[in-house]
Amino acid sequence: MEWIAGLAGGLVLALVLSSVLRTLVVPRGLYSALVFRLWWTLRRLLRLASLRGGYEAVDRAQTWLAPLVLIGMLTSWLGGALLAFGLLLYALSPLSWHTAFREAGSSLFTLGFAGGDRLRLSALDFVAAATGPVVIALQIAYLPTLYAAYNRRELEVTLLQSRAGEPAWGPEILARQWLVDTETALPELYRSWERLASDMGESHSTYPVLLTFRSPRPHRSWLVGLVAVMDAAALQLALTPRPAPPEARLVLRAGFTALRDIARALRLPFDPDPAPDSPVRLTFAEFDAAVALLEAAGFRAERTSKEAWPHFQGWRVNYESLAYELCRRCDAVPGLWTGPRDFPGSPIPPRRPMDRRPGEDRPELPPADR
Repeated sequence: MEWIAGLAGGLVLALVLSSVLRTLVVPRGLYSALVFRLWWTLRRLLRLASLRGGYEAVDRAQTWLAPLVLIGMLTSWLGGALLAFGLLLYALSPLSWHTAFREAGSSLFTLGFAGGDRLRLSALDFVAAATGPVVIALQIAYLPTLYAAYNRRELEVTLLQSRAGEPAWGPEILARQWLVDTETALPELYRSWERLASDMGESHSTYPVLLTFRSPRPHRSWLVGLVAVMDAAALQLALTPRPAPPEARLVLRAGFTALRDIARALRLPFDPDPAPDSPVRLTFAEFDAAVALLEAAGFRAERTSKEAWPHFQGWRVNYESLAYELCRRCDAVPGLWTGPRDFPGSPIPPRRPMDRRPGEDRPELPPADR
């Protein structure tokens, strides 16, 4: 029995330390089964509390997912370490089960009230005493990194609201710029989101718990915003290839590269080199309606919808499937062109304030096609 307890304790301790190192220390986006199983379990438990509501109820419930995952990680690591050291103390001493776990808890949480066979167990007690504070300190140091990445992300998502509405939508970005004559600002928008996409690809694959952090407002989402910017760039390249800025190509490349980095961290399968004529789930009818909306806003296309569709499809095939899957797993706001969700409800079109300047006789945008 002692040998079995010792082997089990060593294995549990190795798993705990491996999970801590993978999640908090190694900057490589290594897969941690603990983090993803916590995410999977807590996400489904929170969804049970919002079964009868729509997206708003889901968003309210999922707001608690990130803090619960963080608390669950710390609790699991400390609980696993307590189990491991309790088994090891039982295996290496004549202590009873109760006394072994009491001594393990005393050492792990540096309480100092338990006593035992000190000559044989001092080294193990010292290791246990160091493990608890180190794990807690690493978790505390982990939080500023998470919130710094979160703040960088949400700043750009908030700035996008005036350009794309809430929730964001790619055709809406282009339509608003042409409606108020600010289309020359698009290259700067693409540059900002190229940098943000690269940042998110690195931070969200290294620290996947960031995927559980939701935006402060229910109709904002970094994923939906990224898809909207990529769709806007793809639309502009497909409809007006000559005047389209080179930044449009760069943000598309950075965007689907970031999604693929995150997919690798989550172990999601994807085709790294899809054929340009591979089918996409977005329909031509939806695309054609979006082109009509752009034309109503004053956008002048070089190609017709039918001519532009294969080019747009060739760009979207690089990111659509991954974007849809991540939006589904993150329970993102169901914006237009972002795929289905696990909860019932229709896609939500962007909210539109008055975009016209006083005294201008410019057409308002027609209603978005759901």
